[in-house]
Amino acid sequence: MSTVEYPSIDWLAITPLIILLGGMLVTLVVAALTPVWRRGTYALATAVLVVPTVIVEMVLWNRIGHEGPVSIINDALSIDRFAILVWIAIAIAVALVSLSTAEYLRREDLDGPETYALYVCAALGGMIMASANDLIVLFLGLETLSIALYVLAASHRRRAESQESGLKYFVLGGFASAFFLYGIALLYGASGTTNISAMGEAFAGGVLTGNDDAMLLAGVALLLVGLAFKVAAAPFHFWTPDVYQGAPTPVTSFMASVGKLAAFAAMLRVLVVALGNRADDWRPVIWVLAVASVVIGSVLAVVQSDVKRMLAYSSISHAGFILIGVEAAGHGNADGVASSLLYLVLYGVLVIGSFTVVALVARTGDANTGVGAFRGLGRERPLLALAMTVFVLAQAGMPVTSGFIAKFSVIKAAADSESYAVAIVAMVASVIAAVLYLRIMINMWMADPESGDESREAVRVPLTAGVVVALGAAFTLFAGIFPGWLIDATRDAVLR
Repeated sequence: MSTVEYPSIDWLAITPLIILLGGMLVTLVVAALTPVWRRGTYALATAVLVVPTVIVEMVLWNRIGHEGPVSIINDALSIDRFAILVWIAIAIAVALVSLSTAEYLRREDLDGPETYALYVCAALGGMIMASANDLIVLFLGLETLSIALYVLAASHRRRAESQESGLKYFVLGGFASAFFLYGIALLYGASGTTNISAMGEAFAGGVLTGNDDAMLLAGVALLLVGLAFKVAAAPFHFWTPDVYQGAPTPVTSFMASVGKLAAFAAMLRVLVVALGNRADDWRPVIWVLAVASVVIGSVLAVVQSDVKRMLAYSSISHAGFILIGVEAAGHGNADGVASSLLYLVLYGVLVIGSFTVVALVARTGDANTGVGAFRGLGRERPLLALAMTVFVLAQAGMPVTSGFIAKFSVIKAAADSESYAVAIVAMVASVIAAVLYLRIMINMWMADPESGDESREAVRVPLTAGVVVALGAAFTLFAGIFPGWLIDATRDAVLR
């Protein structure tokens, strides 16, 4: 009688996942069996949970530097420096968003452990996506991330806009997942495997002909549709403004940071590792998506009157910049992957800081997010306005900020790959988008008070949210002035 052979498991490699999963389950059980915790304790517990996770991830980073990357659990996951850097970024984003959420939930009378558990659940899905070495595993990670985000978007039970945003995201996300899954099926039909590394070897072995080649092209197209939806790239961006505006503001920051990190990490691994030898097929599509995203995101952001919608369209433009790095990677330029990864890490911190300020200015009810809500913030809360100024200048790509380093890196990668047209379009789009950020700054520092401003609820800055804003602004300036350490890390994390 034959025995079943189970795959060996590298327990250290999956320890970060175990810590987050185990901590989430313990927190939920303890919270259910005890009285309501003191203010901010749920957020602090989640942030503390991230500390050992990041420590183990750094140990793995060092181990990979000495022993090299490994594939674990029967080649289902690839543990390399690319995956570990994304894991670290996701874990830090979870801690920052959790701290920024603490007083928001208390203010909106929604405090409880469920939101933080969903953050961790979504983070686990994103970490699986970043390290997946099999398209089926990648799909499972994608759905874990997506389902948690659908619930989070609709988690403000007293705002109809939140319910609407969750429903829109769920319906459109279901369609995108269907496209993605059908693309996986067609790629399996063309290559005979769903393993990403094996797929790359299969496509490197020879030229496909006839139906196999057509099946491959159709599979790549459908796969890109699903991934482009998740990264909010034009023309698959229509869900973004409504969902970003309607979702609770801390959730919006989580979607814009962790969601983009996970989706772009998956896109890079699939395109570079599995389809690297077919770059001529997908690179023109990425070029079109990049140009459309930077132009549409920048132009439509300028005409918005709601800051959350402005930042939503801005995120579409930023997705276009990241796609410029992906397009450069299609030319075989290793700096394409490194520049995209650098942009993702820097933008993740930047967008969390931006939306944390928006959540504070929105006041009770989370509905006062128009540009006028920022009027006079420089007089009322000068430090908060100064931090927001740092964030918007960084998003505009001003020197000595992390945004300048991020945009310069992807444009340089495009120029090195001789993709001059997309680099020029991106620079012009940055100038257009600067008008958006200038509007926010003028309202904070220069706009005259209007009737009714004196009766508005005061902007309160609780300790946890203040820490997030301060850390985000400090990192934005530090990474802009001393970027070398992070640039070196992203170059060490290049996919091979």
